Amino acid sequence: MGSGAIIDAMSSTFGARQVALAATGPVSLGAGRAVARAGGNAVDVAVAAAMAAMSTEPGIVSLGAGAFISIWAADEEPILIDGNVEMPGRGLPPERFGEGVTLVEFAYGGGVRMYGGHGSVATPGAIAACQLAVEERGSAPWAEVVAPSAAACRAGYPIGGAAATYLAHTADVLFGLDPEAHALVTRSDGTPLQVGDVATNGQLADVLDLIGREGSSVMTIGEIGRALVEDMEAHGGLITARDLAEYDPAARAPVRLTVGDWDLAINPPPSVGGPMLAVMLGELARRARAGAVRSDWRDIIDIQRHVLGYRLAVHDLARDLSRQGHELLLAVERHGLAGLPTSASTANVSAVDSDGLACAVTVSSGYGAGITIPGTGLILNNALGEPELNRLGLHTLSPGTRMASNMAPTTGRTADGRVLAIGSPGADRITTALMQVLIQGCLHDADLPSAIAAPRAHVAFDSVGMPRVEHESDPEIAAACVELGLAGNDHGASSMYFGGVGAAYRALGGGLEAAGDARRAAAVALLP
Repeated sequence: MGSGAIIDAMSSTFGARQVALAATGPVSLGAGRAVARAGGNAVDVAVAAAMAAMSTEPGIVSLGAGAFISIWAADEEPILIDGNVEMPGRGLPPERFGEGVTLVEFAYGGGVRMYGGHGSVATPGAIAACQLAVEERGSAPWAEVVAPSAAACRAGYPIGGAAATYLAHTADVLFGLDPEAHALVTRSDGTPLQVGDVATNGQLADVLDLIGREGSSVMTIGEIGRALVEDMEAHGGLITARDLAEYDPAARAPVRLTVGDWDLAINPPPSVGGPMLAVMLGELARRARAGAVRSDWRDIIDIQRHVLGYRLAVHDLARDLSRQGHELLLAVERHGLAGLPTSASTANVSAVDSDGLACAVTVSSGYGAGITIPGTGLILNNALGEPELNRLGLHTLSPGTRMASNMAPTTGRTADGRVLAIGSPGADRITTALMQVLIQGCLHDADLPSAIAAPRAHVAFDSVGMPRVEHESDPEIAAACVELGLAGNDHGASSMYFGGVGAAYRALGGGLEAAGDARRAAAVALLP
């Protein structure tokens, strides 16, 4: 990864810790800055920024989300904290499954058909994962990490472009399912919030105060958890008191992959996004070592077609994603792509500090269930209602199963002291966006801003499994499509469809850098 031009500064404040942060916007960045000024490290800063995004970006993500947190400290092994959503329903009779959902269709992103309502809500884990990360690897008190989010909810937060675009499609058809949710995403006249509008959420600020004082247990065995269970029972939802009490974030060993000089730590199974990213990066690196790369874009598209086609046909239909993921990684390690078995809304924050600690946090609440926990201002996820995450069908997983996820926060190190934290939102485009940025930086030594700004391509599949290449305007990508005999769809020069990569980096010699993606609102800074 070469040196970039957005931020590149040596730590020079008399030994004080500095943190490079790629946040989701000004409120997220401000939360990270406040915690950095109080002495927080990269984990504290990244979690504070992620909590602020979940609290102040309605429609994009919420505190009722799932999360993955990748952490790698100097002279330690990397860890991945899995706070993803789970299939609920412990103790419920069989007839309860399949109920409580409302079919919702809207035009966002070329057309979305999914389920909202109480039966679409999976057991959330983001807050528990964030607290575990801070307690295990942070240096600031948990209450101080949460406090900026509560303050922003009270003082008011500006609505960004991504949220406004999404809410224009969903404010009525999805969030209209619940008057409390509808009020959070609309103006006083009932029209959707617009870019630059300043919104407040006093109820959520009170909840955040409680979380800061008493910890994430208020969401499970505490008063917020009890309110959630009552509302689920009253409206056909599946989350039970047992689901909340038995939820625990899991610390996992990441998948390790060498690409060029870089040792990368990637989200492991049962995540889906992590293994797919590892396989695609590994195959590109293998072809480069063998001198078999024909042209960058032809290889990128060819590898995506094979790996994502396998995912569509096989992996997404597996009932045991952990076993399937490890079998996939082993098969490809031994045999390359010939070893492949046959048969919406997200936010990311990345931080690296001057001590060499890296942290990437990716959170998702899906498209949103369109409902809140009554009286809390907390919008819930619709992970059970997203067809792409439930290929086996509605409510078919066993209660307690961690659900499929595209999220793939990644950290990396080199022997000479460089450090990286990187991730992206973007549904199934997360893995392909990260693949392209990482391969440019790790194999071709591109600087971070250039790697993020470069054109992107993503192989998608239609309803009968035929591939097509979605891409940004670039003559080399168009030529590769023709050469491979694949249809292409040009999205123009730059499109939010292709994710919003955010990365933080410590360069050779200790300079810190952060870079955000112009495809999606971002804010980067060297803190405090």
